[in-house]
Amino acid sequence: MLFEEERQQKIADYVQLKARASVQELAQQFQVSESTVRRDLKILEEARQLRRTHGGAVMLVSDNAEPTFMEKEDRFRAQKEAIAKAAVSFVEEGDTLVLDSGTTTYYLSKELKAFKQLTVVTNSIMVAQELSSHTGIELVLTGGTFRHETLAMVGPLTERALGSVYVDKAFLAINGVDFSVGLTTPNLLEASAKKGMIRSAKQVILLADHSKFGKVSFAKVAELSEIDQILTDDGITDKAVKEMLAAGIKVTVV
Repeated sequence: MLFEEERQQKIADYVQLKARASVQELAQQFQVSESTVRRDLKILEEARQLRRTHGGAVMLVSDNAEPTFMEKEDRFRAQKEAIAKAAVSFVEEGDTLVLDSGTTTYYLSKELKAFKQLTVVTNSIMVAQELSSHTGIELVLTGGTFRHETLAMVGPLTERALGSVYVDKAFLAINGVDFSVGLTTPNLLEASAKKGMIRSAKQVILLADHSKFGKVSFAKVAELSEIDQILTDDGITDKAVKEMLAAGIKVTVV
């Protein structure tokens, strides 16, 4: 029988070799229970050895490689849902909002259906679909070029639409948050859309689970000083929180 650390390393090596593996497959391969595999995958993900998915795990890709919306949806889902619920406290009846494309902003859109009167501008197909049946929400779609990876609209039409509005709050999603570099994302067109959202809002609120901190991707979005508030989960390190606070950024940990 393998020791725990040895088994976890072999699981990481197996996923890296196969590119992906299911919980059931790993349980059979290493002769342990599925609950043990799930616990091992959680530890390995936190150690950045692999990325968990619904029902299994995939090999870890570089921060510049862009996972799809579906790949990201179940990753840290509980933390993202908690962040979304906390974000609702920043919304008031009658507000005008921009919602970025992203899994956490998608979870926020579900919470917004509790309001009776809002205006929501978005480039996210998933957010638009979620809010489309709510008559109390005036839904404004940016238009643009559709990206299959993120289910988002980007490009000149998107940027022109964002340049035509000025909202109370923008809820931003991101791939990387680094104290020195700032906010980054793998795609230049996505970065330009996010810049437009920042310019369009009186208040910019970043929704970012702990896994985004300390990461740097290809395309620069903004300096941390351009963000008014960060909402994250309790997986974030004390060091990261202190850095944000020292930079004058309000941080809410849920």
